[in-house]
Order: sequence, then structure tokens, then C-alpha cells
Amino acid sequence: MPAIHPALDPMTRHPIPAAPSMAYLKPLLVDHPKIEAGDYSYIHSFTDPARFAEQVKYAFDFIDDRLVIGKFCSIAADASFVLNGGNHFADRLSSYPFPIFGCWGEPDPGAWPNKGGITVGHDVWIGWGATIMPGVTIGNGAIIATKAVVTSDVEPYTIVGGNPARMIKRRLPEDVAARLQTLAWWDWTVERIAQASDALMKADIAALERLKP
Repeated sequence: MPAIHPALDPMTRHPIPAAPSMAYLKPLLVDHPKIEAGDYSYIHSFTDPARFAEQVKYAFDFIDDRLVIGKFCSIAADASFVLNGGNHFADRLSSYPFPIFGCWGEPDPGAWPNKGGITVGHDVWIGWGATIMPGVTIGNGAIIATKAVVTSDVEPYTIVGGNPARMIKRRLPEDVAARLQTLAWWDWTVERIAQASDALMKADIAALERLKP
């Protein structure tokens, strides 16, 4: 039996053969309490891709929020994800966090702001230096442009950019995007995805549908 290429194992640890500047996220995050990633999603880094968790900001364990990344996502260098630990009050007379220092009496702030976690769908490309803010859901197949600051949900198979990020265009015709959502090729077996990779690269939706298990 021929040897299986090590990169076909989503638990392959950094460095990935032939791609030393990239690392699969899943094996990096096995024991992380605040972050999880699906099979084959990877981070690219100009320094050390194995330090991806440092790109997730304010991931405090006493706050109920998480970063969940789907399968087959591509995350460029210096992209960052901001969780709720960095939030201040915006609706009070001061945004200064008096209670955390323990020296300003006993101010009662009530519940601290929490917009919820960050959810990244499958087959999402997040560009260099983009920032994803708390409470955001990014749909399957979306692209986040370089340096974008994403403050609201992103529809599947759209391209967004800017600060705050806005839709630039749909990256695929709506009917093709809908068919891809139905196919959910990212959930197929490794062997079937390998067979389908040519159709995926050629944007041949009919060929991909013929390969559906």
C-alpha cells in the first residue's frame, strides 16, 4: 500500500511538508479552552505559524465566548480575532473600567459587555492583517480582504473589505453558491475531496455535483 502523504492528515503538526510557513490549526488548538478549528484550516506566518493563539486577543477564560473556525479555511499572516475581554462600556458616563483596579471604591458595573463569540464558516479566506471583532459570524466561502475590520456578520460567498468591512461583491453567482452550500464538500471524505480538487480548482460545479457521495 502506498504511503499516505502526511499533509492529508489534518493532525499533521507544523511544519507541513513543502509548506514550512504554514501550520494546520487543529493540532495547535487541541487543548485550547477558547479556540477550535476544523480539519485542514491553516495559518500562514512570516515568523512562527505555530503561535497562532497569540493572534486571538483578549481570550480570557472567565468570559463566556469562543473562536470557532470551520474546515478548509485559509488565514493569512497577522490576521487577528478580538474576543470580548477587551470590551468597555460604551453606554455609561465613562468608558474607563474603574472596577478592575480595586482602588476606586466599589463601583457596580453590572454585567460587562459581551457580544458573543466569533464563528468562521468553512472554506473562508481571511486576508493579511484583517481584524475580526467579537460577535461576528462569517459565512461559508467568504473572503475577508487585507486589513479589513469586520464588525458585523458576513454573508456566505461574498467578498468584504474596508473599515468597517462592507460587501464588495459576491464571489460566485448566487445559484452556484447555493449549490455549494448544499454539496458541503468540506464534509466529504479525504479521498472524495482529493478526487474533487480538480473540479474545485476549475470552478466546475457540474463536475463537483457528479462526485457527490
